Amino acid sequence: MRYLKYSLTVFFVMFGFLAFSQNGSGKVRGLVTDGSAKILESSTITLHRAADSAVVKMSVADRNGKYEFDGVPDGKYFVSISAIGHEKGYSPVFEISPASRQSMLKTIDLVPQAKSLSGVTVTGRKPLVEQKLDKTVINVEAAVTNVGSTAMEVLEKSPGISVDKDGNISLKGKQGVQVYLDGKPSYLSGPDLANYLRSLSSNQLDQIEIMTNPSARFDAAGNSGVINIRTKKTRQFGYNGTISATWSQGRYHKTNESFIFNYRKNKVNLFTTLGYNNRKNFQNLDIQRKFIESATKEVRSHFDQESRIREQGESFNAKLGMDYSPSKNTTIGWVLSGFYNPGTFGNTSNVRIADPYHTMLSRTLAVAGNEREWKNLSGNLNFRHQFDSTGKELTADADILTYNSQNEQTLTNAYFSPLGDPTAKADTLLGSLPQDIRIYTLKTDYSHPLKKGAKFEAGLKTGFVKTDNNAVYDSLNYGVRVRDIGRSNHFIYEENINAAYVNYSRPLSKKISGQVGLRLENTIAKGNQVTTGQRFSRNYTQLFPTLFLQYKAGDKHTWGLNYGRRLERPDYADLNPFIYFLDKYTFEQGNPALQPQFSHNAEFSHTYKGFLTTTLNYTRTTDMINDILEQDPDKNETFIRKQNIARQRQYGISVSAGGQLTKWWSGNLYANVFNNRFKGVLNGDPVDISATTGQFNVSNQFKFSKTISAELSGFYMTGGVDGVFRIRGFGMMNAGISKQILKGKGTIRLSFRDVLYTQKIKGTIRYSNIDAAFQQRRDSRQAALGFTWRFNKGKMNGNTPKRKSGGASEEQNRVKTGGDN
Repeated sequence: MRYLKYSLTVFFVMFGFLAFSQNGSGKVRGLVTDGSAKILESSTITLHRAADSAVVKMSVADRNGKYEFDGVPDGKYFVSISAIGHEKGYSPVFEISPASRQSMLKTIDLVPQAKSLSGVTVTGRKPLVEQKLDKTVINVEAAVTNVGSTAMEVLEKSPGISVDKDGNISLKGKQGVQVYLDGKPSYLSGPDLANYLRSLSSNQLDQIEIMTNPSARFDAAGNSGVINIRTKKTRQFGYNGTISATWSQGRYHKTNESFIFNYRKNKVNLFTTLGYNNRKNFQNLDIQRKFIESATKEVRSHFDQESRIREQGESFNAKLGMDYSPSKNTTIGWVLSGFYNPGTFGNTSNVRIADPYHTMLSRTLAVAGNEREWKNLSGNLNFRHQFDSTGKELTADADILTYNSQNEQTLTNAYFSPLGDPTAKADTLLGSLPQDIRIYTLKTDYSHPLKKGAKFEAGLKTGFVKTDNNAVYDSLNYGVRVRDIGRSNHFIYEENINAAYVNYSRPLSKKISGQVGLRLENTIAKGNQVTTGQRFSRNYTQLFPTLFLQYKAGDKHTWGLNYGRRLERPDYADLNPFIYFLDKYTFEQGNPALQPQFSHNAEFSHTYKGFLTTTLNYTRTTDMINDILEQDPDKNETFIRKQNIARQRQYGISVSAGGQLTKWWSGNLYANVFNNRFKGVLNGDPVDISATTGQFNVSNQFKFSKTISAELSGFYMTGGVDGVFRIRGFGMMNAGISKQILKGKGTIRLSFRDVLYTQKIKGTIRYSNIDAAFQQRRDSRQAALGFTWRFNKGKMNGNTPKRKSGGASEEQNRVKTGGDN
C-alpha cells in the first residue's frame, strides 16, 4: 500500500504539472509537387516536433496538392511528405510563436523513384548505432562481423549488454531484462531464452532496440529494461526477398540459412520467413569447491569437478503472415510462426574429492546424456484503425502461444578409489521430462492527439498462462527399469495478469516537453505440486509510474530526465518445489515462497550536438531474487535454491559517441562505469558485496570503395559483481570485410570473431560457509563466410502504415524449457 499511495501521488502531481503549459494556436500551410510541377494529391503530410521528431499531426494533400494544419501550438517543427512512387521529402525547420502565428512553407518537390526496381537494388547504408530519445538502436547489417553469428552473439557485443556464463542477459550491469521479438515478449527466460537466441540467425535480424526505461505502454516486467529484436520486413510493392547462407568454423562447424520473401499488391501484403540452423558446440567448465563446517568454519573437504560438455542441435523456424487493408485507414492481419529445435547434449564430468590437506579420497566419473525436442507454435490476429488524419488510432491484438518440450535424460555414475579401482556398483538414473505451456493474451491500445501538441494514450491487456511439468524418473537395477517415486514430480502452474495504462505527453514550453504514465497490473497465480499435494496462491496489485522530461537548451544541448518503477516476477519453474538432479553432487530446487522483486530506475542525460550522450543512472532493487548455495559437508552435496534474499543498489555513468571521422571511416564508442552493491542475509550470515565495473564497446566501420567495406570492433568488461558472484574481466575482438557483387544484389562477407580467444569467464563466490570458483570456455573463436542475395520486382511504398506487433506479454520471458547450454 505504501508504494500504491506513493505512485498515485506522483502520477496526479505530474499530471497536473503537465497540464500547465503556454497557450498558442498557429497555422501551417504548404504545397507538394513531384519536381516537374505535377500536382501530387493524396500525399501523406506529417507534422513533427523538431526537438525529437515526434508526430504532432497528420494530414493528406488535396487535389491541388495543398495541405494545412490548424491549432499548432508554439514551438519548432518540420514537415515530412510521402507519396507512392516518390522519395520522401522534408521541409526546413520552422517556428510557430506569438510573433509568427502562421507559416507558409516553400513548395516541396518529391523526387520520383524508378517505376520498376527489378534491375536495381537499393543498398542505403545505415549507421551501426543510432541514439534516439527513448532508446538505442543497433542496425545489425551495418556490422560486417555479424555475418554467421546468432542473435545472442549480436546482443553480447551491443552497447551496455552483457551475457554471463549461463546465458543470462544483463543491461548496464543489471539482470532482469525482458527480451521482445518484433514488439512481442519472447516468453522465454534464463538458459532457454539463451538457447533460442543462439538458434536464431543474424541474417534474419534488422535492428536491436535497447530501452533502459520503457514507457507505461510496455509491460512492467524487466528490472533493467527491454531489448526488442526486430526481424527484417519490407514496404515495397511487388515482390522482394533475401536468401542467405553462412558457414562458420571454430572447433566445430556451424551453418545458417534463411529465406525471406514479401509480396505486396493493392490491399494485400503477404510475407514469410524460413530459417535453418545447424550447430555443434563445446563448453569446458571447471569448478572448485571447499566444503566448510558451518560452526567452526574449518575446511572438511575439497571438491574439484572438470566437465566437458558437447552439444549438437538443429533449428527450423518459420513465419507466415498477411495484412489486408480494406481502406486506407484500416488494416487487419494475422501471423503464424513456430520453431522446431531437436538436439543432443552430453556432459562427462570427472569429480575428485580430497581431504583438507588435498589428499585424494575418491573419484567419480559421471556421464550425462540428453535427447530433447523443443517445439513452438504461435498465432496472432491484429487490427489497426486510424480515425482521421490527426493520428487518432485504435489497435488490438490476440495471441495464442504453445510450447512443448521433451527431454530424455540419462545419468550414470561410476565410483573409483584414488588408485582407479572401482569402489561401488555404478548407478544409472533415467528421466523423462516433458513440459507443456499454453499462453493466451488480449490487448488493445488507443492513441488520441489533443490540442497544443498534447497526446493521450491508454490501453488494456489480459493474459493467461498454464504450465504443466510431469517429470518421471526411473532407476536401473541390474538392467531392470524401476520407477523412482521419490524423484518423480508433477507440477501445474496457472497465472492471470490483468493490466491497464495511461500516458499523457505535451510540450510545456518551446524548449521543454514531458510525458507521464501510470500502469496498473494485477496478478492472480496458483501452483499445484500434484505429487506431494503442496499448493500455493498469489493475488497482488501494483502501480508502476513513469516520467519523462526533456529540455532542449539549443541546437547543441539537450537534457533529459526519466524515472520508472518496474518488477521481475519469478520464472515459472523457479516456483516448483521439486528437486532437479543436475549431477550426482549438485541439485536445484524451486521455491514456491518466491515473491517478485521491484526496482526504481532513474536516469539523467545530456546530449551534445546529437552525437555525444552522457547518462547518469541510479537503481534500487528490493526483494532481489538470487541463487543461494547450500552445502552438506558430510555428503559433499550442493543445493541451489532461489530466494528473495537481498537488496541491490547501483549508480553509474555511461558515455556514447559516434559519427563520421573521415569520408571512409566512421566509429562508435560506448563506455559504462557503474558500482553495484549487494546486501542481504545468506544462510543466516550477513553479506555485503560491492564493486565498480567498467564496460567498453568500440566499433570501427571502414568504407574503402563503393563495394568494399570492413569492420574492426570489440568489447571489454572489467571485473565486477554479478549478484553474489565476483566475475573477472573478459572481452573479445572482432574483424570482418564485405564485398558487394552482382550489381549490388549480392554480398559476400568474411568475419572473424573473438580473434584473440579472450572470451573466457572466471569467477568466485564466497560468503558464509560457501567458497567456490569456476572457469568456463566456449567455442567463441570462429571464422565465418557468408553470402546474401537480394531480389525484387516492384516499387517502393512510402506511406503504407507500419503493421503493429502482437500483444503477448512478459510471460514468455519466464518460460524455462530445459534447453541447451
